Amino acid sequence: MSLYDEGHTIAGWTGVAIAAVGSSGVGLGVCTASLPAVVGGLVIVAVSALVTWLFHLSGWGKPPGVRPRDQWGMRVRDTRARQGHAACVACRLAGRGRSAVNAVPVAVAQGEVRAES
Repeated sequence: MSLYDEGHTIAGWTGVAIAAVGSSGVGLGVCTASLPAVVGGLVIVAVSALVTWLFHLSGWGKPPGVRPRDQWGMRVRDTRARQGHAACVACRLAGRGRSAVNAVPVAVAQGEVRAES
């Protein structure tokens, strides 16, 4: 059994359910040649991405990587979501999970090296 347990979260399942409705709307619009239905379905798919992102930031999504077995349940909320997850794209987009401790050094034109945060 895998130790990663990816996708078993409230954020993940809610996003997939909303995206399925949006995809159905796009498919219906394509079959009926209805541009408003296609656009409406695409808007719903975009909303699903935003809802998933907001749920993840509020603690209902889990960070990538290995987690202890007691945190595998869907109803277990992530208490580290406020600080952000180091390797998480969603947290980086929200400005979380990046500090001077894990900053990447950047080479400056004069040859100096400084930490970018």
